[in-house]
Amino acid sequence: MEETIIPLVDFEKISEELECKKLREACEKWGCFRIINHSIPLNLMAEMKMVVEALLDLPMEIKKNNKDVIAGSGYMAPSVVNPFYEALGLYDLGSSHALQEFCSQLNVTPHQREIMEAYGKAIHDLAVKIGVKMAESLGIMDADFEEWPCQFRINKYNFTPEAVGSLGVQLHTDSGFLTILQDDENVGGLEVMNNSGSFVSVPPFHGTLLANLGDIAQVWSNGRFCNVKHRVQCNEATTRFSIATFMLGPREGNVEAPAEAVDHDHPRLYQPFIYDDYRKLRVSKKMSTGEALELLRLA
Repeated sequence: MEETIIPLVDFEKISEELECKKLREACEKWGCFRIINHSIPLNLMAEMKMVVEALLDLPMEIKKNNKDVIAGSGYMAPSVVNPFYEALGLYDLGSSHALQEFCSQLNVTPHQREIMEAYGKAIHDLAVKIGVKMAESLGIMDADFEEWPCQFRINKYNFTPEAVGSLGVQLHTDSGFLTILQDDENVGGLEVMNNSGSFVSVPPFHGTLLANLGDIAQVWSNGRFCNVKHRVQCNEATTRFSIATFMLGPREGNVEAPAEAVDHDHPRLYQPFIYDDYRKLRVSKKMSTGEALELLRLA
């Protein structure tokens, strides 16, 4: 496995030409990058992790109350495929009704809800900003991601001594546009695949966030950006937590590349489709690493 460091993008400098170029290159060559100087307070990130740990330590009978809104959006118990992994989920992070439902299901305290609301708004605003800057790097100046729904997933890996050397989560791409990950600052294990097919370790980096591009980013950019394949490896017997926010796709209308991304040298690669239809296609075909995009490719 390679020890290459994935790209770093400084969001305090993102309006500068050089940093915007770094962002575009990261999206094109890696499909992921570390975000430094992202403006989300470190104390809020730390408080959010404490909330996550408390919720995932709840009794199983309470966690099971976290029901799906769309398939796979609620509680995920350890399974045969991912026996060391479990997660809780909130679909549509920006909806106060969805947040209230999530909090009711898990007996969330008022203080925990306050932290979740503050973190959710901050991470949503950052996701929108990243999307806009990704668009601007392609010369698309009027992109609007404000209404794209976000899904929130908090993850726990129960790594035992027997788990060392095993996968915590199998190789996959994310189905949506953009994932912002607050990974565990103490426990590594995340690996991404580079464009030569080698795995690259993504070690913890305190105070930063990781951005992963999903299948929708590849379609939306007309193939210029890549969807990163990634997995979680168990390297030590410990508990690992992470907080993932997925910006999925347009709430209404089709997923398709903007007109500015299509020209004589870059003909349109994919037929327009509804995000939810694509997500269901991935599930029905059991295609977890982006293969379903080939079914939507134009001849």
